[in-house]
Amino acid sequence: MSIAQDFKTFITQGNVIQIAVAFIIGAAFTAVVTAFVADLATPLIGVAAHIDFSTWTYTLNGSTFRQGAFLNAIISFILVALVVFFGIVQPVAHLEARAAAKKAAAAPTQKECPYCKSKVDITATRCAFCTSNL
Repeated sequence: MSIAQDFKTFITQGNVIQIAVAFIIGAAFTAVVTAFVADLATPLIGVAAHIDFSTWTYTLNGSTFRQGAFLNAIISFILVALVVFFGIVQPVAHLEARAAAKKAAAAPTQKECPYCKSKVDITATRCAFCTSNL
């Protein structure tokens, strides 16, 4: 196989395409969550505490240290983590648990033949493989 064929096989595999789509959706979602935190959540903290963190600075020998901006970044990180946890992780875990419960509750449709150990229909009275009576 040539390198071009190997590359074509690699690119057309489902996992690569799924990862690319997930990356693009993740980037778009990051923009939404960042806008929510920066435009809505962080200003609410400032309103509640009557503080504007972005104005907190410290100057030493002509260098300005923006500890308020750093504090805003920490608050934004915590808020983004909370939004992701409660908005994505918890609902997905709940949906997965419900799907697993439904799957576990499904009745079996096959049984094992005690003689040849083949899988046969649960309603069968004779094994289709070894013809033993079940």
